Amino acid sequence: MTNPAPALLRPDGSNLRVLVVDDEQMLTDLLSMALRMEGWDVKTAGSGFEALQTAREFAPDAMVLDIMMPDLDGMAVLQRLRQSGDDVPVLFLTAKDAVTDRVAGLTAGGDDYVTKPFSLEEVVARLRGLMRRAGTAHAAGAEPILRVADLSLNEDSHEVERAGTEIELTATEFELLRYLMRNQRRVVSKAQILDRVWNYDFGGRSSVVELYISYLRKKIDAGHEPLIHTVRGVGYMIKAPQ
Repeated sequence: MTNPAPALLRPDGSNLRVLVVDDEQMLTDLLSMALRMEGWDVKTAGSGFEALQTAREFAPDAMVLDIMMPDLDGMAVLQRLRQSGDDVPVLFLTAKDAVTDRVAGLTAGGDDYVTKPFSLEEVVARLRGLMRRAGTAHAAGAEPILRVADLSLNEDSHEVERAGTEIELTATEFELLRYLMRNQRRVVSKAQILDRVWNYDFGGRSSVVELYISYLRKKIDAGHEPLIHTVRGVGYMIKAPQ
């Protein structure tokens, strides 16, 4: 059964607003779909100048902003927003992965940074964290903690614990565990995992899933009753011991 994170709302109870800016139409469509599934109001822009105009009209609570754009890049868009007094939380989206690019984006006033390729769930989780930290949103229900037996995962703080002991996971291991826990007692195939955990056009082999499942098992199940199970010929499932 899927264990969804609680809905986030504006303090007045209305839906959060997110502006997605990228010159790649397919990417903005996919992100918009994922964010609307969270119950958020979404608008898109395909260029830097369009982003500035839409931001003025839409007044978003958060922005997903691609750095590399043909007319006005993301850095320049953010600079103009900040100069105008707009402190909207910004999640940078870029194909660049150098440390200097990350530092430049955050120094310019960005709040977080996701490197392509990414999973849609990672972008949603980062936005949830941004808006919580900014005080923009509150949860409509309980805290965003997923639990399976004595294993817990906090979607906002990215903290994972089993039997009270903190477990350090890489970003990919965390996304894989979150996907399994959101679908606890449901078998998910390698193809589903590749699509949801890695990125929307990942062309890799299913062996990478097997590799990361083995990493997770060493960190999650070592010394404990196993939670992660292989369903031969079908996929993987996480469930509490009987």
